[in-house]
Amino acid sequence: MRWSFLILICGFLSPVFVQAQKADAILGKWINPSGEGQILVYKKGSLYFGKLVWLKLPNDETTGQPKTDINNPEKSLQSKPILGLEILKNFKFDGDELYDEGSIYDPKNGKTYKCKMTLDGNKLKIRGYIGISLLGRSEVWTRVK
Repeated sequence: MRWSFLILICGFLSPVFVQAQKADAILGKWINPSGEGQILVYKKGSLYFGKLVWLKLPNDETTGQPKTDINNPEKSLQSKPILGLEILKNFKFDGDELYDEGSIYDPKNGKTYKCKMTLDGNKLKIRGYIGISLLGRSEVWTRVK
């Protein structure tokens, strides 16, 4: 009787574990299409985030100092280094390889956009947009091995 109860519980929980493993497939390092930066996708609780962990040119050419977030609309954040900057925030796994309800920050222009991501093997399709998904830009990031 005890074994059958245990087997029944495991049967109910196994889809939950499989779903969690599938959701965590996004974790790791990704490189953007230009090859200028690598983003580490990680998990906090049940949400997914990403931060810049490598830059091809980490230092400002004029000062020789690490690049800072000079385009950030918030003056107090403009002196913050770009390296280590959290650019992906609050993504939720919605099943079928889709991560939604998050945002992406573009340090090149200092703007934050709504965003959704779709995992396709070793490719991560990123769609940043304003309002509706039709008004936006897409990129495909590649997993770093």
